[in-house]
Amino acid sequence: MRPTDIHTKLIDQIDLVIRAKFPLLYIVAAEEEPIEEVLQQVATQATPKRKLLYWDIVRGWSDNGSDKGSIMAALMRVGRLDNPGAKDQDNVIFVLRDLHAILGNPGHERNLPVIRELKNLARDLKSDRRMLILTSYTLEIPPELMEEVTVIDFPLPTIKEIAALIKQKVAPDKLKISGLAWEQMVKACQGLSRIRVQRVLAKAIAAKEQVDESDIDAILAEKQQAIRQTGILEFFTGSESLKNVGGLENLKQWVRIRRDAFTEEAKNYGIPTPKGVLLVGIQGTGKSLSAKTIANEWRLPLLRLDAGRLFGGIVGESESRVRQMIHLSEASAPCVLWIDEIDKAFGNLASGADGDSGTSRRVFGSLITWMQEKTAPVFMVATANNVQILPAELLRKGRFDEIFFLNLPTEVERREIFKVHLQKLRPSKMRDFDLSILARQSRNFSGAEIEQVIIDGIHRAFGRGSTGKREDFTTEDILRAIEETVPLAAIARDQIEALKYWAAEAGARTASNDEGLLEELRRFASQRGIDPTDPV
Repeated sequence: MRPTDIHTKLIDQIDLVIRAKFPLLYIVAAEEEPIEEVLQQVATQATPKRKLLYWDIVRGWSDNGSDKGSIMAALMRVGRLDNPGAKDQDNVIFVLRDLHAILGNPGHERNLPVIRELKNLARDLKSDRRMLILTSYTLEIPPELMEEVTVIDFPLPTIKEIAALIKQKVAPDKLKISGLAWEQMVKACQGLSRIRVQRVLAKAIAAKEQVDESDIDAILAEKQQAIRQTGILEFFTGSESLKNVGGLENLKQWVRIRRDAFTEEAKNYGIPTPKGVLLVGIQGTGKSLSAKTIANEWRLPLLRLDAGRLFGGIVGESESRVRQMIHLSEASAPCVLWIDEIDKAFGNLASGADGDSGTSRRVFGSLITWMQEKTAPVFMVATANNVQILPAELLRKGRFDEIFFLNLPTEVERREIFKVHLQKLRPSKMRDFDLSILARQSRNFSGAEIEQVIIDGIHRAFGRGSTGKREDFTTEDILRAIEETVPLAAIARDQIEALKYWAAEAGARTASNDEGLLEELRRFASQRGIDPTDPV
């Protein structure tokens, strides 16, 4: 197979590591065949050429099938302990597959000899041309080997590689797609392994003997399944548009202005790739909905990260999950990465009470370093309810392009929110609802609470028709539901005030076009000697 640009870089990188006599190399990849192709290129172009031997626990060594079921026996061969003086091993690259289960549990009594022998080999292999490479789909390195192991991530295929792969696997007369549809298909494949891309293509050929525009949905479904299987990210095919968001005019305007910021034209114009936004506010104010609408407005895939899923119970597992999340996000770029309720994952760090042997701090450190240094077009939308407990490092300039404060909706915004939701339920009877009185009576209700009182109102109307006669629900039904609802704002008044104080201190922008809130924030800022126009 002709090497791609990415493969060429990897070949050079691995060759340099080998020539520098780094004894242990760990390659992380979703699939094995591309790794073996690259390693074969490395072995072939070496001077003199190197021999390549593979081992796995089921089939043993690739040249003679020996040492099946025994990791220690395989390591002894690498170290020449079972055959002292053997010269045929002086120029060999030994590749051991899938040791992650052992390396991820170094404290187990049965695994201690393996860890110890790897340390021995790390010292012994520095003096000759032997090289030991570990391959796995996940990274697991015990603390004892941290200083000995060099890690290389094998990337998922790039756009150029995906395009070449499709043309290689599908005959020209069966590839019935071109123009914008072709570009959309190739981009849809981003984030998928080569095997998964080939599987979708093969399925299309088997079903209708051609690949066409209709297969884009199948590719997106395959991507959704692949990302879900990681257990870390979720893939959303959102259909929410800015029209479905009531209020938040300042945020919506900010999003509209940057709609084409990820295009090649914007890049040529000199516009830097947007980094992300932090959306702060109490529950139900539209933070999650905004994340979905940003992705849809920019026509980008949306990946949702529950930050709590980054933390695993095994030593080193959390760090591995962060690497996997970054790997998948960058492979799917350009995309929107939505980190939901980031305060729940890292809020304990501000007080120094992480209580997990530093795992939270290491995961957080890896995340913010990537946020600061990433070059891939991954736009991050983080949401937080209790931003005061977040570490200051996350909020400093450079992590996000902007921090927006989402307050409870104004009366004008509540009217718009009622209109959005009622339009979905009774589009032909919108004039029958008194939106003005609904907006006035729902003071201090969040957007989510407004949606719920509409649902309660329609249930009330439906229940009145239990005798068989169904009457349509009315403004009065919704008003009754409002009267029976205690909004969160009545309970969380202190939290809302604290958020306003924080927004004034941080110089956060208001998501709504609310002069009353702006004046209140200016007053808070003035009391503390802060210029609210200063950027974060």
